[in-house]
Amino acid sequence: MTRTGPEPTLLVVLDEAVAALRAPLEESDRAQGWTDDLRREVQEAISVSRSVLRREGLWMVRHLRPRLDAWMDHEGVRPGRLRTLVLDVQRRLVEARGAS
Repeated sequence: MTRTGPEPTLLVVLDEAVAALRAPLEESDRAQGWTDDLRREVQEAISVSRSVLRREGLWMVRHLRPRLDAWMDHEGVRPGRLRTLVLDVQRRLVEARGAS
């Protein structure tokens, strides 16, 4: 995903992550440790955060405590496109929490 122009909003990033995680896994994803169950669970976790922020407002970001990195570490997921995407979501949520 290459973006040009202004920095995308948090909700746009969450939308993109949910869409990417809904797609079937590629062989390279499986080689990096992703399973269909893990992909669905991570997609659901991000989707829930997105729903909370849409429903309640971006001020709710201070109540979100994403630990997606620890989850992927525990599952043995190695670096790759989906891990990078998920870590970007976590980083943005943490940054938004610090800015609120």
